[in-house]
Formats: sequence, C-alpha cells, structure tokens
Amino acid sequence: MRIRATVAALSGTLALSALAVPAAHAADAPKAPEAATFAAKAPADTTVGDTKITKITVNGGKDIVVGTSAKKSVKIAVTATDPSGIEDAVAFLWHGSSFDEDHIDGSMIPESENGDCKAVNATTSTCTVTVVADPNVNIYSNVLAGKWKVWTIAQGNDGDHVQKDAFATSASVKRAARLTTNASPEPVKKGKTLTVTGALTRANWDTSKYAGYTKQDVKLQYKKKGASSYTTLKTVKSDTKGNLKTTVKASADGYFRYVFAGTSTTPAVTSTSDFVDVR
Repeated sequence: MRIRATVAALSGTLALSALAVPAAHAADAPKAPEAATFAAKAPADTTVGDTKITKITVNGGKDIVVGTSAKKSVKIAVTATDPSGIEDAVAFLWHGSSFDEDHIDGSMIPESENGDCKAVNATTSTCTVTVVADPNVNIYSNVLAGKWKVWTIAQGNDGDHVQKDAFATSASVKRAARLTTNASPEPVKKGKTLTVTGALTRANWDTSKYAGYTKQDVKLQYKKKGASSYTTLKTVKSDTKGNLKTTVKASADGYFRYVFAGTSTTPAVTSTSDFVDVR
C-alpha cells in the first residue's frame, strides 16, 4: 500500500535518531535533514480516489511550549474519511518557508510507521501519532519559534489516498517563559511607597539557558485580602535585561503579581503572587 511505502521512507531513511542538528544562529541555521530529504523524494500534494482528511488536531489545540532541557511529547490526531473506511493516517510537523529541501529548517517526525487508529464510524477514523519536541535535538535554535506546518497522509481500505504537504491546521511552537514578583518593604505602613520588582525571562534555544525578554509590556495586578479577583494597576515595560520595577502606594493587605499576555513566540505567563502586610 502507498501509505506503507511513504511512511517507511519517512521513519526509516528519515528516522528521528538520524537527526543531530547543532545549535545555530538564524543567519546560518542548517536544514533539518529528515524532513528536507523527505521533501526532496516525496511527491507534492496528491489525491487519488475519494479519501478525505477532515480534521487535524495538534497537541490538543494548545501551544507547544518548550524550555531548555525537557522533552515535550506532542500528539497529532488526523481524522479522515473514505467510503471503504480508513486503513491508516499519519502526520509530522515541519518548519520552514516551503516544503522543499532548501527551505525546511526543522522537523518533528514520529518513530512509528503507523497511526493509532480509532474508528468513529464505518467510513471515518481518527489516527494519532506522537512526535517529540526536544531542545537537545530538533528544537536547536530560536529561529524555530512560531508556526509549524503539518504534513499528512491518509489511506482508505480500498487503496485510495490523500497527501497534503501543508494541511490547513498549523501548530505554534513557543519558547517557555518565567515571571517573578517581589514587593517590598514587608511589612509596610499604610500610605508608604512599595517597590514591586520582577523579571521576565524566556528559553533561549541557541544557548540552552533562560534570558531576559526585553521591552515587553507586563501588567502589575493587585488583589485586596479577601477579594475574589485581581485589578490591573499599571503596565510596566521590561528593561534591556528583562527586569521589571515600579512603585505603588500601600493601601491594604493584599497580593501583587505581574502578568504577561504572551507573543507569537512566547506563551502567556503569570507570576506567583506576593502578599504584603500593610500596617
């Protein structure tokens, strides 16, 4: 069957174990050998017969957030339909400007040749594969933050099949973020000045360390003791090292925290709150 041959090439010739891309800067980031080699060999989008891919969900619809060391397992669920039923469907993620060997610079390819398929009904199945985002292997540079595309293939029991180099669904891969808050002095007299400091940092995949996220708007929020929700007091911009600092007047016992809304390459993050005793 066509899907067997296609996925055999993907998981054999282009096996994840073959990928060992060194850290690189944006200007000279190397191609990801698995997906790049596969792109050079695989045919473009094809449809034979009446097999259709109706839905793809990556990571449950959530961002793929990667730090500096821990691996992140990501499930890709492909729902496909064919009058004869679905034999199999698989997918992988790739990053680059176009699906060809000169423009792919990142890939997450499953080790398995087959999807774990569950029948929805006689004609439709959802097949799931797992890929891994590993900052020590395939998440090797900050240039890989942002949108990743989905390559997929599905085959019916009658041999009909459909392949898409870039399905309409995409995945967002982001650099993990950290945020802190510290209000001082503690305790403080009512009406006196409180200084609220903090730091916004995010994973740097080029260095495998966390570094300051500079010139970002971060909200300072306050919740009075006994209240049920926070109120935004002001917006503070992180400095050239990612540090935050501002002052407020102490009014009553309560909690302070910083909140970052996130960007296209970095997820939203909220700091642990800091309680201040006002006397």
